[in-house]
Amino acid sequence: MSPTPPARRLRLGLPRRVFSQVLLMQLAIAAGVAVLATGLFLAPLSDQLDDQAMRRALAIAQTTAAQPRIADDLLSSHPAADGPVQAAAERIRKASGAEYVVIMNKTGVRWSHTDRDEVGRVVSTDPSDALAGRDVMEIDNGTLGRSARGKVPLRDASGTIVGAVSVGIEYDSVRARLIHTIPSLFAYAGGALAVGALAAYLISRRVQRQTRDLAFSDISALLAEREAMLHGIREGVVALDRGGRIRLLNDEAQRLLGLGTEAIGESLETALGEGRTAAVLSGRVTGTDLLTVRGQRVLIANRMPTDDGGAVATLRDRTELEQLGRELDSTRGLIDALRAQDHEHANRMHTLLGLLELEMYEEAAEFVGEVTGAHRVTAEQITEKVHDPLLSALLVGKATVATERGVTLAVSEDTALPDRLVDPGGLVTIVGNLVDNALDAAAGLRPGPAGIGHARVEVALRTEGPEGRTVVLRVRDSGPGVPADQRESVFTEGWSTKDPPALGKRGIGLALVRRLAERQGGGVAVGAAPDGGAEFTVVLPEGLAELRPVATEEAR
Repeated sequence: MSPTPPARRLRLGLPRRVFSQVLLMQLAIAAGVAVLATGLFLAPLSDQLDDQAMRRALAIAQTTAAQPRIADDLLSSHPAADGPVQAAAERIRKASGAEYVVIMNKTGVRWSHTDRDEVGRVVSTDPSDALAGRDVMEIDNGTLGRSARGKVPLRDASGTIVGAVSVGIEYDSVRARLIHTIPSLFAYAGGALAVGALAAYLISRRVQRQTRDLAFSDISALLAEREAMLHGIREGVVALDRGGRIRLLNDEAQRLLGLGTEAIGESLETALGEGRTAAVLSGRVTGTDLLTVRGQRVLIANRMPTDDGGAVATLRDRTELEQLGRELDSTRGLIDALRAQDHEHANRMHTLLGLLELEMYEEAAEFVGEVTGAHRVTAEQITEKVHDPLLSALLVGKATVATERGVTLAVSEDTALPDRLVDPGGLVTIVGNLVDNALDAAAGLRPGPAGIGHARVEVALRTEGPEGRTVVLRVRDSGPGVPADQRESVFTEGWSTKDPPALGKRGIGLALVRRLAERQGGGVAVGAAPDGGAEFTVVLPEGLAELRPVATEEAR
């Protein structure tokens, strides 16, 4: 026979499910409130009923004492069970429902009493306060037991105190009223408890649906895991409520967006400002893997709505990948240019070899001079006008690439840029992006009668302003130009008229140009070139550092 399994231990304590725990807690609260309210109601009720009984007794006594005939009968008669005072007192007692109406003289002798045998005897309680002219309310024990009493002085027509009137209401009747009230009171309390139990059940069912019937410990564990996951992943996470206010920012989102925890609770426009990033996160721009630029970072954003009307957006940093892609594109362009130059160089060497074999030495020397002189002249022209080494090297390289693509890259005659740029790297990025776009636009044209010269890009760099610190960049091309209705859209992240490259999406270059220009307090605009095509103008108000005076020997 198999061994009998051990009996399970009886598990005491609250149930684990949220529904059961909330229901029990709501019932306990409702029952506690009902008991407390009942106790708070019953505690002063007895005092209130006693006070009402004493006031009623006092009112009957005052009404009795206000009848002048009673004072006259008290003074003109002797205490007797069949006397006029006894008759008047009994009539008042029966009419008012009081337990007794006692009328006494100044020495405390009763002229009336419910018990006829007590007439003519001294009262059992002290009447001195009433005989002294004061109204008295009390609950005390007398010959008829415990009662609520009211005592007032009895005055004659001249106002002289000639006795007192004492009226009593049986205290047991007050207690009976209190006991009679308790069942109905408990009925009301039970009804309130039933309504509270129903409300607790409905609330618990709602909580059960919202928490998916999880235990509090499970919810706590899920919250801890969520916090660890959100702050541990390398993607930015932004949670929004139905009003578009930021509800959550993990560490990576704070880094990518440049925000702090103080942004939680603010709207996107307040925290981020107007722009594409706020439009993408708020859902005004729809789609997947949307490009946006925040500062100098290129971000990929995706947005997913939630059931409560809010949304959760994820952000990925593509800055390094975008930079690598651009460097790879530049490298490929340079490789293509070098490959074409190698082919061109081979053709020239074959030509030179042929001239030497034909002993045409003068022609060979002239041919070598022409070939080497063209490249040297281009480099010298650029370096003479652009003194910054990074920028001049960029333009020389772009000129070589332009030549191989059938485009003439020229530096305007009014170009003059000294070697004291505040942000050389930023200007290199601006010039590189604008020249690349111009080459793409100009290279798509068919050669005209002027041959290769028809496709042309011109770069102008000069300084302006009273102190000569403003840098103005102008890049013109002979391409199709930018329509007037699209001249603002070209600076929007993700906007492009070109096919996307293999490495990712387009529409970042001009957006970066605007951001870099605005970072230096400047701006960028696009218009129509005088000879057709597009003309991009960048103005950097403080693009050059201040010119420091050179110290002379005398100053030293």
